[in-house]
Amino acid sequence: MPLGNEFAVITEKDAYATLDAAWSAGVRYYDTSPWYGLGLCERRFGNFLHTKDRGDYVLSSKVGKLLKASRQNNAKAYFPFTPSPNNLVYDYTGDGVKRSIEDSLQRLGIDALDIAFVHDLSPDNPYLPTPWEEQFEIARKGAFPALTRMREEGTIKGWGLGVNRPEPIMKLLDVADPDVCLLASQYSLIDHKNALHHVFPAARAKGISFVVGSSLNAGFISGSPRYNYGKENYKIPQPIIEKREKLREVAGRHGVDLRTAALQFSATPDIASALVVGAASEQQIVADYSSMQVKIPAEFWAELKERKLIEQDAPVPGLTG
Repeated sequence: MPLGNEFAVITEKDAYATLDAAWSAGVRYYDTSPWYGLGLCERRFGNFLHTKDRGDYVLSSKVGKLLKASRQNNAKAYFPFTPSPNNLVYDYTGDGVKRSIEDSLQRLGIDALDIAFVHDLSPDNPYLPTPWEEQFEIARKGAFPALTRMREEGTIKGWGLGVNRPEPIMKLLDVADPDVCLLASQYSLIDHKNALHHVFPAARAKGISFVVGSSLNAGFISGSPRYNYGKENYKIPQPIIEKREKLREVAGRHGVDLRTAALQFSATPDIASALVVGAASEQQIVADYSSMQVKIPAEFWAELKERKLIEQDAPVPGLTG
């Protein structure tokens, strides 16, 4: 999301340096969306990736949001820093997701997506034109069967939901046959109880895996003055701030970088197939890569459980069976 200028202006030079650093570090899974900067992020990813062998990386994008260029666009109402000329139109119909994938491929300059996530079909999305349950029903009749056919035809390799809340995922498991979902803002050191005890078991029973997103809660764990997403994400509940302080205290006692611990924690569950971490610079990419190589002492995780800062049955690096 940072490369769509969500939080600040990222120059073209810095965007491509970030992507080049990721590739040099061995990153071969890239996730983007028409939503991120209303087309900006896809264009940047495409300008970089189209020079690579298509068989050397896995790429996912999102469907459900169409972009339409207009001189009277309201792009900056969503992303104040984007130069996008586009308006946003929600469309979870079968024809809509086909159009969305075609448009994404044109922006990306490549011939195929690997994974398509139905995006933000969730109760926390304030921009949906009608209640999320009504939009979900449109997707159940349109987007979901269309994506299943595209998978069967080989147009995509898999599909699922990309959402910040558990309710749509649980509902999806009852009505469709997805492959993988993007679980954002739901499995972090700060907040993981519901995912661990409810979402993960239900997904395992269906053979579904997860791409885990926002393991830092939109940067909050590493010190950002925001928590997760939305226009009021700067209004952080006091218990959340207090939990971060307790986590920092334990991390300091064991000489552990809390950001590193958070990334490793979110990547550890057996059901996590990948971890997506937003980065805005090559320095952040190097830090992300380095964090995944560090060995964290078992005593750190033990104290977190002893102090009930993480769930007793939460899998932790180096101690999974």
